[in-house]
Amino acid sequence: MHNRYSKLLIPLLAGAGLAHAQSRASDLAPILARPLETPDVVVYQMSQYLYQRIPKLPAPASAAQWTSETERLRKHLVDEVLFHGWPREWVDAAPKFEDLGVIETGHGYRMRKLRYEVVPGFQSTAILYEPENLSGKVPAVLNVNGHEYAAGKAAEYKQKRCINEARHGMLALSVEWIGCGELNVPENQHQFGGYLDLVGSNVAGLFYLEMRRGLDYLDRHPNADRSRLAVTGLSGGGWQTIVLSGLDPRVYVSIPVAGYSAIQAKLEHADDLGDNEQAPADFLNGFDYSVLTAMRAPRPTLLIHNAEDDCCFRAPLVKPYNYDQIKPFFRLFGKEDVFQWHENMDPSTHNYNLDNRLAAYRFLSKYFGLAPIEQEIPVDADVKSREELEVGLPKDNLTLAGIARRFADGIHHDAPPADAAAQARWMAAARDRLKAVIRYQPVAVEHAWALANTKSKGVETFSWQFHFDNRLTAAGVWAHSIAAGEGSPVTVVLNDQGKKAAAPQVAEAVNRGRQTVALDLIFHGDAALPARHSGLYPLLIASMGQRALGLEAAQLIAVARWMRERGAGSPVRLESAGKRSQVAALVAAALEPDLFSAVSIRDGMRSLRYLLDGPVRSQDAPELYCLDLYKEFDIDTLAAMAGGGKVTASYLETAARP
Repeated sequence: MHNRYSKLLIPLLAGAGLAHAQSRASDLAPILARPLETPDVVVYQMSQYLYQRIPKLPAPASAAQWTSETERLRKHLVDEVLFHGWPREWVDAAPKFEDLGVIETGHGYRMRKLRYEVVPGFQSTAILYEPENLSGKVPAVLNVNGHEYAAGKAAEYKQKRCINEARHGMLALSVEWIGCGELNVPENQHQFGGYLDLVGSNVAGLFYLEMRRGLDYLDRHPNADRSRLAVTGLSGGGWQTIVLSGLDPRVYVSIPVAGYSAIQAKLEHADDLGDNEQAPADFLNGFDYSVLTAMRAPRPTLLIHNAEDDCCFRAPLVKPYNYDQIKPFFRLFGKEDVFQWHENMDPSTHNYNLDNRLAAYRFLSKYFGLAPIEQEIPVDADVKSREELEVGLPKDNLTLAGIARRFADGIHHDAPPADAAAQARWMAAARDRLKAVIRYQPVAVEHAWALANTKSKGVETFSWQFHFDNRLTAAGVWAHSIAAGEGSPVTVVLNDQGKKAAAPQVAEAVNRGRQTVALDLIFHGDAALPARHSGLYPLLIASMGQRALGLEAAQLIAVARWMRERGAGSPVRLESAGKRSQVAALVAAALEPDLFSAVSIRDGMRSLRYLLDGPVRSQDAPELYCLDLYKEFDIDTLAAMAGGGKVTASYLETAARP
């Protein structure tokens, strides 16, 4: 009886063993979902990585040396960085302002409504506050906006400041800001600036042009004393102030209020990282905002910050970098007294309220040679509504996204030539160009930390944290059928939702006898940043001269090489799900086509134009908004570089726009 049952059980057990050797997505899902690193760890690693790349503050030996270096920096930052990709005829165009009427107040000043062209098809608005009895040459102040999305130039504190400036004998130009006031439309939100980068025009160039047009207007005003021009503003207006007044020598007096910090302070306080235009590509490559402050020497400069700012750039936290270490630059010129600091403690929050305005009035009156201004003229009754200050814009006025789409309409990508020799040359040149666009720097897997393992039902897994020689990490889970052996072919799986969403792909690959790694590259899955900072660190990386997409491609290539050694040297198959993973996979395969045997794309894009037409928010796919990427390459170009026959794809539905 025993033998009979034994004979019956043998085939049943054999069948059970085969069944258990099959990988099931439901078994793999909890393994893949187990976190291998936390967002805080990723932030720490990223901060340390960027900290090592903070440029040292210059140490000029003389005023003449610093003046010469300042001129060189200005030319480089304006011509090569900010205006990268912008048509020179737009950049060099004379200001075009329309005067749309005067509002007489009878209170010692009048207001003039202005509309002006920033670039063809995109206009902005402004209000000029003039002394009522304007004659001769008078000082002029450019008052720039911060992130006053609804109120814009109608913000109460800004109106009070401009009215007081005019009543004390100054011209006060109050300009609108992109995304605010009359320009507060959805596709002017600042994250859409990433669209401009994608098509090859540095986003900060448009922001710089908008504020510079205001300075151009004052510089040409028949009553403006060109030797007494000033700029001031709060928050984003503080950023505009230091950028314009640091880079344009026409600005004599500068008063930025709570608007910027040095890289060191940004890393210490991640909420200070800023928007697309505040960390534009390559602006902080070997450069820092503290240097921008030093470039003000020897012109009068008052830095205003708030002691307990509830937004950003708290006074005690930025003072060591913005002010203390910059004083020696002014000392070189014997002008240390013109560089001043004001710390607001009433109300001490993010503000340009009375205490800060009084500090600004005193500074302006002193360095403009006016009678001292110690009190603000009460003007509560003069404050007007947004509707009363509305100038009006064309209904078809372009937006950040609209300008980018217009540039995209003119982009054309050449296909590889058919001739084999010509094609080889084309491919080599294209790879060099791609490396330059994504700032590719190879890395190697220094060590794979084994954090966990499983071995059951015929399948073995290891959970790894990949440490690279640049001190950044990625996370991954390796799985293979025990029966297949460790020398079996390799598949690397990427998923926009992280490895936790990749169980079906991994199970399928393992069941085909392949050892498989579900990989979370930096900025993805377990290697992602906290949600509130997910789009900000990639901006800072780009501003400091690297690219998030380049970091991802380098990690993917390094892991593929490392895994190839475990797969007896055979090429690696790449599988991706989602548009972010698609681009990382195609870029890696385009750079190293011999490393990969095949690239399988699921839910991909037919073209990078999809990002513009969707539209897709830049903070949701930050690495894709890489300066010049779409200008130089598209999906089909990258696929051809990877070895067109290797790439198979399924695509997302066509974007909403044609």
